[in-house]
Amino acid sequence: MSNGSSDSGNGGVQSVDRALFALELLARHGEAGVTDLAAEIGVHKSTAFRLLGALEERELVEQAHERGKYRLGFGILRLASAVSGRLDVTQQGREICERLAGEVGETVNIAVLRSHYAVNVDQARGPSAVGTHNWVGELTPLHATSSGKVLLASMSSQARRELLQSAGLPRFTERTITSIEDLDRQLDSVARDGYVVSFEELEHGLNAVAAPIRDHTGMVVAALSVSGPGYRLTEERAVEIAPAVASAADAVGHRMGHQG
Repeated sequence: MSNGSSDSGNGGVQSVDRALFALELLARHGEAGVTDLAAEIGVHKSTAFRLLGALEERELVEQAHERGKYRLGFGILRLASAVSGRLDVTQQGREICERLAGEVGETVNIAVLRSHYAVNVDQARGPSAVGTHNWVGELTPLHATSSGKVLLASMSSQARRELLQSAGLPRFTERTITSIEDLDRQLDSVARDGYVVSFEELEHGLNAVAAPIRDHTGMVVAALSVSGPGYRLTEERAVEIAPAVASAADAVGHRMGHQG
């Protein structure tokens, strides 16, 4: 994180950068005065005061006492609550993912929906998958990944169609599904079989199988996938381990209160 003292070339971006740095400083120190924050951020005291005023309006910071030091406000909780479910699924799934990775010898990921992407929030690697790509934090296309397909399958057909029409279905390999109708037919397998596959649809030589994770309301909140190189995770092998993938996803859901 920049401290905002350098010229970003964009005043708006620079102000956001400074505001975020101020929040990080308050998280680190607990409480701090305007003078101290201004010095650490590298701005004039009046600039720091304006930044804190804007954050205070949004309840992201508050004054500890009348005209006293600043601290983080309860508005932070509103933001945190938007990702608490995602954080919870990683906490509940960690042990199960590591066990599955050890059993199948491949990479296990948990992904959640973010806009028109599947974002990987946790990963476990089996013994033969050591040194493979780290997918954590990566945004992957919904239509070309097994996790993305699971998340798409959880939507209503209308919501799915609107999202895909907006995002598009770009081709990554000759096996990428680029038709909404063809994709709809494949997504039926999630309801029918409890899992869905992706064979070299995102990258050549990369196969995967995924299943849905449901919370206490029965809503699909994430996808659990196993991926690996096609020479090892063949199409036959992917189908063979699919019940174990679905079982692991169910186990994570059970820990989150799903009774299905």
